[in-house]
Parts: sequence; structure tokens; C-alpha cells
Amino acid sequence: MLPNRMNLTRSTEEQLKKLKQYTGIAPNVSSRIAFFRSIESGFIYRPADSIDTEAKLDGSLVLDKVTWMGETQLVSEQLLKLKYPTLEGRSLMSAWAAHVEDGIAAVRNHKKINELSNAIVT
Repeated sequence: MLPNRMNLTRSTEEQLKKLKQYTGIAPNVSSRIAFFRSIESGFIYRPADSIDTEAKLDGSLVLDKVTWMGETQLVSEQLLKLKYPTLEGRSLMSAWAAHVEDGIAAVRNHKKINELSNAIVT
């Protein structure tokens, strides 16, 4: 299971905030879009060999998983457990953060909500 309090990398968080400025979509909602886009694209998270080389989840936006995932919490956690059956806790959170980071790359540059919705549909 994912921990109750979760955060992302600072760079991912900045991209989510910038997307909010452009489109008005809250970071928790855009992180859900990014997560599912990444899962759909086939991205696979590769855990680092040691904690020292693992990406630091140093973002300041620390929310509980209910806020991050909303109604998609159960589906998101099940997808993560299916893709990464050996990961638990913080490692599973790192996998989630990596998927959000991967998925936000495809939607972060949309300046209008119409462009973003078209990108999501296609």
C-alpha cells in the first residue's frame, strides 16, 4: 500500500503548478491525468539500486493519498501493485511519483484547457 502522506519531486511539482496557471486544473487532478497517461504509455519504473541514487521526492506539496488520488485511489493502487508486486510503502510511492513525472511531460506545455483536453482524448 501507498503511504498516507505522499509527495513528488520538486521539478514535477513545478510543472504541475505551471499547468495550473495555464489551465486552472489543480495539481492533484493533473497528477492523476499524468499518472494514467504514463501507465497507458507503458512506462516502467526502475527502482534505483540504493537509496542514495534514488530520485529524491523533495517537493513541498505534501498531501494525503486521498487528496492526490481522489476517486481513482483504489484503481491507482491496484495498477501499481500489478505492475510492481514487490514494492511497498515509500518504494511504491517512488513508482507513483515516477509515473506522474513521466506522464506530465506529455501535457505540461498546453497553455489552454481546450488543448489539454484534446491531448488527453487523443
